[in-house]
Amino acid sequence: MSRLTLSVAMGDYDRTRALLDGRVQIDGVDPVYMTLVPEEMFFRAMRTQDFDVSELSLSSYAVATARGDCPYIAVPVFLSRAFRHTAIYVRKDRVKRPEDLKGRRVGLPEYQLSANVWARAILHDDHGVAPQDVRWVRGGIETPGRPEKIPLALSPGVSIENAPAGVTISEMLDRGEIDGFIAPRPPSASALANPNVGWLFDDPTAAAKDYYRRTGIFPIMHVVGVRKTLAARHPWLPVAIFKAFSQAKALALEALSDTSATKVTLPFVEEQLKAARETLGEDFWSYGVPANRTTLDTFLRHHHAQGLSVRRLSVDEMFHPSTYETYAI
Repeated sequence: MSRLTLSVAMGDYDRTRALLDGRVQIDGVDPVYMTLVPEEMFFRAMRTQDFDVSELSLSSYAVATARGDCPYIAVPVFLSRAFRHTAIYVRKDRVKRPEDLKGRRVGLPEYQLSANVWARAILHDDHGVAPQDVRWVRGGIETPGRPEKIPLALSPGVSIENAPAGVTISEMLDRGEIDGFIAPRPPSASALANPNVGWLFDDPTAAAKDYYRRTGIFPIMHVVGVRKTLAARHPWLPVAIFKAFSQAKALALEALSDTSATKVTLPFVEEQLKAARETLGEDFWSYGVPANRTTLDTFLRHHHAQGLSVRRLSVDEMFHPSTYETYAI
């Protein structure tokens, strides 16, 4: 069998590094790796399908899959996960608790971002703040005029306006022209220096741990997608990709556990790793559908309720069927 030369777009993470440096190979593939920031990678994948294999926004993938026009089929490799309690910033001089966001103006870079889906889910399920209760203002975080990377047809009742021309949502938050800000990146440094700007949750780590204990959910942000035409011609490819990414993650966790000399430039790594395992379990960054079914189904329920997916997707239509089962020795 001749090897496939495939373009692979993904972030430069500890869990992908063994692929990038060649310690882990994708069976049958000669990869051409491109390490890109999510904004560029997702825009190019969804607008012009530039890559054979690509890290994808879970939300953008769900939007396109529900419409029936997604060029990729996903593999249950979850390269990005995060508790998004830290994604919500507010004007602390006027918003004291989550419920105070009702009727307020909240900036976001794109309505459909996975981080924003999860943040709105937290506000809705835990604090009774529905997407329809907020007036959304769309704009760039650091650069004005950011568009949605994928066309949306939102359900009635969801109110979105664009930020004024030439103005970012960071500037609007700093000046008090919006009451909140939700995004996967923080506001600009000037806004963060404002004493009236801060996290909605005073202790977002404690809030996230409480959320996990109650729900068992560690939110998923990104999946890995394979071009559908390639998966159809080479049905072995999705499993080969799943296997390789899983091996790379295992090596990253093995290195993280080696505390003879810490592998990341951060103090208290050993303590943080111990705390993560105590809270989330040994396999705290799991890949595969079975271990993540509740998390995925919760995301898809909110995705549809927030007016993003035109129909309620099921977990089982999101991933290539060959990746649901793996071999055992």
